Order: sequence, then structure tokens, then C-alpha cells
Amino acid sequence: MKINQIFVNLPVKDIQETKEFWTNLGFSVNEQISDERAVCIMMNDTISIMFLTEEFFETFSERPVPKGDTTQVLVAIGLDSREEVDQVVNAAVANGATQHEEPQDHGWMYQNSFWDINGHGWNVIFADPSQIPS
Repeated sequence: MKINQIFVNLPVKDIQETKEFWTNLGFSVNEQISDERAVCIMMNDTISIMFLTEEFFETFSERPVPKGDTTQVLVAIGLDSREEVDQVVNAAVANGATQHEEPQDHGWMYQNSFWDINGHGWNVIFADPSQIPS
């Protein structure tokens, strides 16, 4: 079996603010499956993030939406260069996100991170597996 798409579903308070935040970072919206309750942000052709209003999100699970002082998931996204990593994180912070931690350089992997405007954690990485120490 091979997965051909992934949709990550995350609860948010304000769809319009969330849409503006992610489009300001350079990502596009799939308008066909977005409305006043949900916005689909395209990370690439096969990876989408569905940001759902908390009320709509709750219709998919009997469990409560985590409050803002908890972390349920950290999403890691890989980019093609260290420069792109910093560009995305810097753009996120400029648009209302907060820096999660200082950038980390592991030689073969570079990581920077932020908490988005809804409190979701994003680790943005560039990795070169050929540089992993043996």
C-alpha cells in the first residue's frame, strides 16, 4: 500500500485570520474544499492542512478540542534549503506567529520552528540524509 495524499486536520478559532496567515507565508488555498467552517492550505500537491473551526472540528471526534495551553501535535515540514527554512519561519513570525525555539544545526539537518497564530507547533526543517554520520 502507498499513501497518495495526506490531510492534517487542525482546530482554529478564526478561519479568515488563519487563511490570511498561511497565504501571507506563500501557501495556496484549495477553494473547492474551503468555506466559512474550513480552509484547505496546500503545502504541495499531495499534502494539505485542513484548518477547521473548533465547532466543526468537534463533529469529527467525541474528544474535546485541546485548550491553548496544551500541545497535541507538532507538525514537521521539510523544505529544500536552510534559507527557505528561515524564510518561512521569519515570515510566520512577521505575520503573528511566535518563535518556538532557536534554530538548531545538526550538520545533516537544520531546524527552525514557530507556534502559529492558533498555537499549533511547526518544525520547519532542511535535511541532507547523505550527511548523516555513520
